Amino acid sequence: MRAPLLAGTVASITGTAASIGVVLTALTGLGATPDQTATAVFLMLISYGLLSIGLSWRFKMPISIVWSTPGAALLVSSASLELGFANATGAFLVTGALLALTGLWPALGRAVSAIPKPIASAMLAGVIFPFCIAPFQAISEYSKIVLPALLVWLVLYRFAQVWAAPVAIAVAFIGIWFQLGVSVPQAQILPVFEVITPQFDPFAVVGIAIPLYLVTMASQNVPGIAIMKTFGYDVPFRPVLTTTGLAAMFAGFFGGFSMNLAAITAALNANEHAHKDPKRRWLASVYGGYVYLVIAALAGITVAFVLQTPRDLVLAAAGIALLGTIISALTSALEEPGLRLPAMTTFLVTASGVSAFGIGSAFWALIAGLLVWGWLAQRKN
Repeated sequence: MRAPLLAGTVASITGTAASIGVVLTALTGLGATPDQTATAVFLMLISYGLLSIGLSWRFKMPISIVWSTPGAALLVSSASLELGFANATGAFLVTGALLALTGLWPALGRAVSAIPKPIASAMLAGVIFPFCIAPFQAISEYSKIVLPALLVWLVLYRFAQVWAAPVAIAVAFIGIWFQLGVSVPQAQILPVFEVITPQFDPFAVVGIAIPLYLVTMASQNVPGIAIMKTFGYDVPFRPVLTTTGLAAMFAGFFGGFSMNLAAITAALNANEHAHKDPKRRWLASVYGGYVYLVIAALAGITVAFVLQTPRDLVLAAAGIALLGTIISALTSALEEPGLRLPAMTTFLVTASGVSAFGIGSAFWALIAGLLVWGWLAQRKN
């Protein structure tokens, strides 16, 4: 039992530590209060734990449910739209409904999968680009904190890649603690639960809900299913997508924004290190689910600590966690010569942060990339 326990623990801690800064920045940037932020994080982690345990036990597969780090990065860029947290919550509910609908109507999932991978990857790279340059922008003012974290990330990226992001984040937070005197305050385990009355602004639906759905599908659910297939697991598409979509809708009333399959950390629970017998690897995701429940108890303390930290350092820590992601995204975006121009168009429009009619850059970038792709395809014909 030690191998599944270790694999599940590593996967859950890695997935949480590597992205908590992005998630908190997203929620606070959208206008969530400290109590709303703590509640959202607590409920998302509880949901990930329960869903990972339930789905893995039901289908006897290592099915890991996590939050969408690229989706959180997208929400950070959406903060510039200044739509308010009530409208953002309405958008989260629409995203959850779209995820559930994808499970009930697989044709919708196939339509998302039909978007060329380089264009989807370029959109992802553009979304997280501002984060990935943040560590280097912060060096001039916070070199004693950022440089050690970057060095640790670089060393571990070579020798123990899975630990690179979480350990680097831990080093950054320790540096913040000692260098800036930011303390770990007393915080209650259970947050003050506050149901948010959602508002459904059309601009929030188009500018937040649809891009969040596309990013979640393209960067989490689709690759998560593909990764599981490489280990011999055929994830039951309909029940998993329907369940996570409905759970996302419930969490949306409290500020939670996504429920989706793990992508990068999925392999930790599905490979031979989790268990020699593939039929027993589902235990790793079950143990990982219990770890999420434990981590949820620290949500209040974590939120309080991060809210005391200068924003530039929070963004820098998040950027370090996303360095591996942008490497993979840019590599995928440029892998097909015939799609490099549409992909780069998508990347540049997303990274520019341009908005129009109250709709953020991710949506316009996708439209621009698809138009360029269609134009070039038509010219060839």
